Amino acid sequence: MTGVKKRFLTATAVTAVLGSLLAAPPASAAGSVDWQPCADAPGAECGTVTVPIDWAHPDRGTTTIALARRKATDPQARIGSVLMDPGGPGGAGAGEVKAGWSLSAEVTKRFDTVGFDPRGVGDSTQIKCGLAELIADHPQVPRNRTEFEQLAQYNRKLGESCTRITGPLAQSGDTKSVARDMDAIRAALGEPKLTYYGVSYGTLMGQQYAELFPDRVRALVLDSNMDHSQVTAWEFLQSETQSVQAEFREFAAWCDRTPACALHGRDVSALTRGLQDKAARGELKDPQSGEAITPLDLASIIQGNFYGPSWDRLAKVLKSFADGTAAASAKLRDDIGVNTVFQSVFCDDWRLPVHSFAELEVYRRAAAAFAPDVKVSSLGWRAVTGCLGWPGPVGNPQHPLQVHGAPPLLMLSSRYDPATPYAWSQAAARQSGSTLLTYDGWGHGAYFKQSPCVTKATDDYLITGKLPARGTHCAAVEPGAAQAQVAGPKPPSTIAF
Repeated sequence: MTGVKKRFLTATAVTAVLGSLLAAPPASAAGSVDWQPCADAPGAECGTVTVPIDWAHPDRGTTTIALARRKATDPQARIGSVLMDPGGPGGAGAGEVKAGWSLSAEVTKRFDTVGFDPRGVGDSTQIKCGLAELIADHPQVPRNRTEFEQLAQYNRKLGESCTRITGPLAQSGDTKSVARDMDAIRAALGEPKLTYYGVSYGTLMGQQYAELFPDRVRALVLDSNMDHSQVTAWEFLQSETQSVQAEFREFAAWCDRTPACALHGRDVSALTRGLQDKAARGELKDPQSGEAITPLDLASIIQGNFYGPSWDRLAKVLKSFADGTAAASAKLRDDIGVNTVFQSVFCDDWRLPVHSFAELEVYRRAAAAFAPDVKVSSLGWRAVTGCLGWPGPVGNPQHPLQVHGAPPLLMLSSRYDPATPYAWSQAAARQSGSTLLTYDGWGHGAYFKQSPCVTKATDDYLITGKLPARGTHCAAVEPGAAQAQVAGPKPPSTIAF
């Protein structure tokens, strides 16, 4: 369960930044990829694959999927292609590969690295929504029934603008459709079976690919897993918030033992709760801009700095808030790009109804009670509230993961993951019979935590198909510690889920 120089965006803008298995037509209909040098990325090749907008009705139009490839560095040792997705919803895999995202040198030596921009995203045919609807004023955290209805109306109008401007693709962004697109990409690459690395929301793509096409799987690495079996909005929000609060306790313990922490020697929990109280009263100001920081803003800042994790920076930010001085060497917030497909995808994958303001308020208060430092997962809150009033049926609703006939899959997870809780990976592994490799450290995207143990086990699986022993744990790498890893994997620039 991923990274503003200007005023922190509204909740939906940040979020916007944030059935039965139908028989698919033959994926080979996509043809081969006409690779050409990428104009904006030396050394990379760009291409496209054309797929149906609606896989159940392929005669109702097509859409284009953008690809980017970097060839295996040792052609003599080449095994095939590894398809990659950085999550989101809305992460652009082709764009990330062009920017340098890669797995380790051992993998890139043997595999062509192929990133794809999922339907609606990046250089693929885009899902576009109305700017006026996107930036319209709306409540982030409703305070009463009227504001609850205002938020639902905002979401409804935004969703209707997506369909008005984009057409049917706006209602076909679900992940099951993406999984079918992945099989078309596999065929177009000339690969008899799929080798795949997906992180965060990209794990749901891999999970559903394995459900749909188990006999076409070579090796799937699913890093920081979604758990698509969660039924209720509370179950989703509770697990998200618990994971952020758990990492906060780890952050506070790190500050306590680390003299270099800007809050070393101070009660980090008491300080943060004091900031939360000031934010709730409207008294917390950004020392750099003078603008008010809301409780949800503060929760976002905390959670965003847990991805890396960037504990050193977070300590400086919290200190600057408490002291009322600008942090000299720390940005208060990461740059967050606006991505207008989040709800078009997430709200088509998840049915998480909240029926009234009273129900939502019970959830908010309950989360704050067991997570007194962070109050709520900002990502979880925005995901749930972003679907209030969203138009159209849920095309790909939740269900337990069911994989039958596929070779063994490898799942990875950090023990303290702020976006996709460790419990989610445990549940997905249990449901599918997959092997779960646990990184006993912190942050989102276990493969990119500079752990030689995680890297080697993952690489061995991708290259040879050999899984680590069940129950394998890899030791944590202390944040800020010197890490000597030759030709280590390069993480994507932005991950949400």
